[in-house]
Order: sequence, then structure tokens, then C-alpha cells
Amino acid sequence: MKIGVIYGSTRYQGNTEWLTEEVIKNLPAVTKIDLKKYQFNDITDQRHERNGFLPVEDEYGQIIDLIIDCEVLIFATPIYWFGMTSVMKRFIDRWSQTVRDENYPNFNQQMNRKQAYIIAVGGDNPLVKGMPLIQQFAYICDFIGLEYKGYLIGEGNKPLDILKDETAIKEAHTLGERLKKEGGVQE
Repeated sequence: MKIGVIYGSTRYQGNTEWLTEEVIKNLPAVTKIDLKKYQFNDITDQRHERNGFLPVEDEYGQIIDLIIDCEVLIFATPIYWFGMTSVMKRFIDRWSQTVRDENYPNFNQQMNRKQAYIIAVGGDNPLVKGMPLIQQFAYICDFIGLEYKGYLIGEGNKPLDILKDETAIKEAHTLGERLKKEGGVQE
């Protein structure tokens, strides 16, 4: 099973990345995509214009090329202001263009064959205040056709605070084992 991890943090080696790495550390065939390392533009909504979306010269297509063959997508984002980061939102917003892009004529069908998990870390009671983010991702998955499989929320604000969240770390290991088992990886 090919897994793609989409990191939406603006911080290097932050709590969300650390928790996600705990999930995937024993899994083969993981493609890691750190959105902050790519230059891609905001969407210009041209859905209703006569000629549709105009081509955009940026690195967004490189990201799509990396995820297109993945069977599982893990969206990893810190909780910023009770939602996903702006870089993650910008990436997902661009899907409106991709579903109409002749370079990706089967984008919807390809997304329909994928599973999705959400990993989020935040401070200030994230198990409660992070739920709108989880609900938003569930709606996104439903709309594009991803099979929403679940989420993992950790608590942390300052660097390495996630190490104090023993429950989230245990759940990360459990999710990793589940993905390993579902992928047919033998010990």
C-alpha cells in the first residue's frame, strides 16, 4: 500500500510532523510531501468563466503527481485558529481547478480510490476545539470521494510539547500498526 503524507505545517520539525512520523516510522512506501517547500499559488476561481481555468505556472502539479498513485493520504496539519493551516487550505482549494484540468482527466476517479486520515496537533483543548477541523476534512473527503478513515489529534503548542501527550503517541503507534497490517506488511 502506497501512503502519501501531506504536511501542512509552516514550522520545520513541529509537533504535527513529529506525531505523524511516529505513525509512519515503520511503514514502507511512504511519500512525504512538505507543502511549505513548494511554490504554488492561491486559486483564482474561474469555474464560471467562459474559458474555465487558465494554466498556472507553479509547482502545484508536482504535488498532485506525487499523490496521484497513493492509496492512502494522511493530511497532517497543526490546528491554527481552529482550522487547518493556510498552506493546507490553499492546496485543497486548488483541487477545484484540478478536477477540470485536462492534464488530470481522471482526478475524481483517482481520488475515489484513496483512503484519507487526518493528523492534527494544537494547544488549547484540541480534542474539543479541533473538531471543526476534523468535520471540515470529513466534508472535503465526502465531496471529492476520498474514503475518510479517521483522525488523530494531539496536544502541543511549543516545540516538542507533543512528547507530553502520551495518549496521542500511543494512538499514533496504533494507527501505524493498523496501516502496516492493512498494507500487508509482515514482521
